[in-house]
Amino acid sequence: MTDRLLRVNAYTTLDLVDGRARGHEFEADAPGVVNVTAPREDPEHVTLEVELDGTAIDDLAAHADEVDLSPAQARTLADALESTADRVEAAATDDETGDR
Repeated sequence: MTDRLLRVNAYTTLDLVDGRARGHEFEADAPGVVNVTAPREDPEHVTLEVELDGTAIDDLAAHADEVDLSPAQARTLADALESTADRVEAAATDDETGDR
């Protein structure tokens, strides 16, 4: 990804994820970066950052999206990710074994 807005280094949570940008008049797939961070001093929130490769999307100016979450919101999101990952993993296992 060129022209990144988010800093990507060895501590980045997920780099090179498959992403998608959707608008009213377009949809485009692009590689992206997802990062979770908090301020170094006196953290009061968790920040979830997402950036898609702007060079892969003509309909959208380069940008990064950020969401600030309270610790409780971050845990709710983590729980939802965990349970959804379990469901997807179970479905993949069922598909492999032919179970329904």
